[in-house]
Amino acid sequence: MARDPVCGMAVDEKTALYSKIGGRTFYFCAPTCMHTFTNPEKELRQLKRRMYVAASGALVLAIIRGALYLGLAIGAVAVTWAPFPQIPFLTWGLLLFFIVTPVQFIGGWTFYVGAYHAIKNRTANMDLLVSIGTLVAYFYSVVVLFFPGALPVKEKDVYFDVSAVIIAFVLLGKYMEEAIKKRSSAAVRKLLDLSPATAIVIKDGMEKEIPADQIQVEDILIVRPGEKIPTDGIVIEGSSAIDEKMITGESLPIDKTVGDQVIGATLNKQGLLKIKTTKVGRETTLSQIIHVVEEAQSSTGHIQRLVDSVSAKFVPAVVSVAVASFAIWYLVFGNFITGLLSFVAVLIIACPCAMGIATPAALMVGVGKGAEAGILIRGAEYLERSQKIKTIVFDKTGTLTKGEPSVTDVVSLESYGNEQIVSFSASVEIGSEHPLAQAIIREAKRMGIKLSELAEFEAVPGMGVRAVVDGKHILFGNRKILQKFGIPTDSIEPQLLHLESAGKTVMILAIEQKIAGMIAVADTLKESSASAISELKKLGIETVMLTGDNEKTAKAVAQNVGIDKVIANVLPAEKANVIKKIQSEGKVVAMVGDGINDAPALAQADIGIAIGSGSDIAKETGGIILIKDDIMDVARAVKLSRATMTKIRQNLFWALAYNTGAVPIAALGLLNPIIAALAMALSSISVIANSSLLKRFKIEKPITKMEK
Repeated sequence: MARDPVCGMAVDEKTALYSKIGGRTFYFCAPTCMHTFTNPEKELRQLKRRMYVAASGALVLAIIRGALYLGLAIGAVAVTWAPFPQIPFLTWGLLLFFIVTPVQFIGGWTFYVGAYHAIKNRTANMDLLVSIGTLVAYFYSVVVLFFPGALPVKEKDVYFDVSAVIIAFVLLGKYMEEAIKKRSSAAVRKLLDLSPATAIVIKDGMEKEIPADQIQVEDILIVRPGEKIPTDGIVIEGSSAIDEKMITGESLPIDKTVGDQVIGATLNKQGLLKIKTTKVGRETTLSQIIHVVEEAQSSTGHIQRLVDSVSAKFVPAVVSVAVASFAIWYLVFGNFITGLLSFVAVLIIACPCAMGIATPAALMVGVGKGAEAGILIRGAEYLERSQKIKTIVFDKTGTLTKGEPSVTDVVSLESYGNEQIVSFSASVEIGSEHPLAQAIIREAKRMGIKLSELAEFEAVPGMGVRAVVDGKHILFGNRKILQKFGIPTDSIEPQLLHLESAGKTVMILAIEQKIAGMIAVADTLKESSASAISELKKLGIETVMLTGDNEKTAKAVAQNVGIDKVIANVLPAEKANVIKKIQSEGKVVAMVGDGINDAPALAQADIGIAIGSGSDIAKETGGIILIKDDIMDVARAVKLSRATMTKIRQNLFWALAYNTGAVPIAALGLLNPIIAALAMALSSISVIANSSLLKRFKIEKPITKMEK
């Protein structure tokens, strides 16, 4: 069941209206919703153009005012109030009118639309506050300019430039925030790109290349080494090792033979496979992941910005004060003009341009500070949620571990030494692309061992290899290959079980029908994993491991890093359900992951924290991205987010303080452009200065219990 992107209503995909935008299909409950929906990227481009118009107008005003104050422009303001005496009709007010009008109606359009929707929904937000203040300032100035004598105010007291500055500042802030999170739908688009565009299908005994979306159930597909599997199916011929890490989280490739299930978009590492398709389209594993990501993103919703929550209370209060001021001056004192001027003054002065930059100013400093340490925060809503984190859920493969196998143990038996065990094992694996083989070859290179040439070689699918090296007959693989050639493994079972209980994959080396040694390979922990878990516990945060890997391996890793709770053997779509279950307990949950299989959980979590070295889809879904592989950055990101959020709250206070303080002055009828200009300047400067203090935050400072 899809959801209308405008109203969020559940709609039936078979009967609903739909539109294709940016490669995606959107479903709508009614024509009205379809008409109000726009491409988010196109919307951002329009916002950028309006921001340029507003910024250009504000810049021109600043240059002209600066020139006047420095005496560089011809004429004197106090004497002629005409900046260019050579053009007598071009008065200062008229010049401002020409400059500001495009800013007012092109740059400010986005606020008027937002204000309309706020009124329609019977609420008050930042857009409504900006719209009221700027429109009152603009039309008041138009009356003063074009209808002289209608109000006892001189032309030099127009508010055109005040309106333009407000629009420019707030629009800049709005664009800064939207630009940070512009790729809200990129996660799903990247998932769609994972599947191969074409597939080789056998039709009438001939191989034929067709578009992947034309594959039907029970088609026979050919998948060669190095190619992605087009869709879910079952192996009917051949054997290979399939890299399923992107879907299941399993760090080691899975051996597949006839009768085994394979997943679409996973990578065939070795042999040629014939696959009979079992699922296509929306029924595939990848499509189910996409569905879960979309559902999680829509259900999580967007937390209302602090600015809007403040505006919801501030706007009605300001309007009430303005109306009351007019009513008192007119009804009590019988002074209509003073009442009107005080009404206008209250609305103008109460509209602080600093409010529009309160959040993005702190956010930009916080983002910059985080970027210096390899931490990227993608939006203010994640900062707001981070203070309330109670549980952090970690993926295993590629997050706590390095994501690739390494040799951890070399066990020599008989009269052979460790170097000989590695030498024989690496020699028989020359040319293999299997990650286990590559791990052993890397270990041989690290030890400086020169490998021998093979006289004979035979791969035994699902078991290992048989070869002749330096005149000796070699068997290398799992228990099955030794059993196949009649070599008992009873004598080494205790050692095998000990290594396997630690989550390691063990390969046995037999030379001339006798067991010579063993090599254990595992996905090793990142150096900082244990320290990171310890630091999070000091902050009072619960830690959980959530992985698609087997329970034995997961528990071994959890024990080494200090994680108390383990949830293993979990498919990608189920990961989001696990997060939902934890959230249902009233906890604010963060999810840390790096793979495509983590995307649903990252989207469902209150805060998704993606490892920067991981997949693009994980990074697009995450709200906080750790550019480095250092897991300690999880704790640092939490602390930085909390510090940045504190600055945002302080900024909102300063943004309102000066302007709110000036409201009583305006209500008393003391209308003066200098008061409004000074109030806006002071509030903006205080917000920027306070945000700059965030640069002093010591992101590398050790975390102690005192800082909880």
